[in-house]
Amino acid sequence: MEYSTGLATRTTSAWLTKVPAITATFWVIKVLSTTVGETFADYLAVNVGLGPAVTDMVMMAVLAGALVLQFRTRQCTPWIYWACVVLVSIVGTQITDFFTDTLGVSLYVSTAVFSVILAIVFITWYRQEHTLAITSIDTPRREAFYWGAILTTFALGTAAGDLATEALSLGFRTGTIIFATLILVTWLAGRFGASLVATFWIAYVLTRPLGASLGDLLTQSKDFGGLDLGASVTSMLFFGVITILVVREQLLANRHGVAVKGEGPLGGSPGDYAWAGAAAAAIAIVGAGLSTLHNGTSNATAAQPADRSTVTVTQTDPSSGAKAPVTKVVHPTTRLGNLTSFAAIVADVQAKVAKNDLAGGKSRVKDLEVAWDDAEAGLKPRDSGKWHHLDDQIDEVLTALRAGHPAQADCAAKLATLDSTLNQFDGL
Repeated sequence: MEYSTGLATRTTSAWLTKVPAITATFWVIKVLSTTVGETFADYLAVNVGLGPAVTDMVMMAVLAGALVLQFRTRQCTPWIYWACVVLVSIVGTQITDFFTDTLGVSLYVSTAVFSVILAIVFITWYRQEHTLAITSIDTPRREAFYWGAILTTFALGTAAGDLATEALSLGFRTGTIIFATLILVTWLAGRFGASLVATFWIAYVLTRPLGASLGDLLTQSKDFGGLDLGASVTSMLFFGVITILVVREQLLANRHGVAVKGEGPLGGSPGDYAWAGAAAAAIAIVGAGLSTLHNGTSNATAAQPADRSTVTVTQTDPSSGAKAPVTKVVHPTTRLGNLTSFAAIVADVQAKVAKNDLAGGKSRVKDLEVAWDDAEAGLKPRDSGKWHHLDDQIDEVLTALRAGHPAQADCAAKLATLDSTLNQFDGL
């Protein structure tokens, strides 16, 4: 029996030997793996304290090991394949972040560069193999081209997604709607006769920023427009759904092979749509429930932030005509929003440094680093310039306190500058 999909014609025994069937559950796992991968990398770099450089090296080494295992398999093994995808999502994101954050390369430039690299990969792949069909990943060379393209799509998706949500100030709510709509349009184009090769790879690129925007929507604070589930809860929820879907994929592959559950590169059986729909519904229901529970707890226990910017003006009492000084809270015009939580941590660090408790200050500033990293997706699109200005000053504070022999005066000066900027940019 043969399957003709427009990408390639393969016999049942060889069809999709190294890539899972491209069905509804494939796309659900792909989108969710983006958030899990990105969150885990941030956890290692910030929460564990490995830093970007060490995290990059560790993830690249783990990815290399996973790809060796993937290449050694002779047929599609879903759990190995999806482990590689998660790791590629991490490394692809790290590559883009290295260019943007470390080297200072513009998102416009990095998006263009990764687009060119992806085009080169496809051109070379086609000239060597005369097909870009994902249904023909059955030789080491074709698989090498495939994973090279996958890695580049993650880097490109990260750059293009950040460009849309940050440089163009779309935000993660708007980004989720836009990227989901673009994927739907791409799917419809494939159903109505567009090239299945082109529609697959376009959708694959778009799932990266969609997954990131969806993850940010769930994790970010309500002050920034999110549901405030937090990165840990969201990652556990997504990982649980991924595990269930991958176990199903593995069981089906063990029993029937990979061809039985799919009807083509953009198709899928009714059962697959049901599983994908159930996964999406579970995330929506659990997410909404946890958000409501978290919101109730926060409203019961939250303290009002201290007002830091005030001015005294003279007003006339309409009834008596007497003039009296009145103190009013003043906040500058800025789109960053409420920064009082960060200022509160800075004040704690300043108090410790003033007592020459530099070890305590170093320990407390970790909370600032984690909180700032967690809020990045909500703050950065609002005002990228001011966010980068604050980010640079926070880095200077971290460097001063984490020096081999920190100087009290230097730490105090860096903290004073940061506190002043937070007051200046606070837009509550």
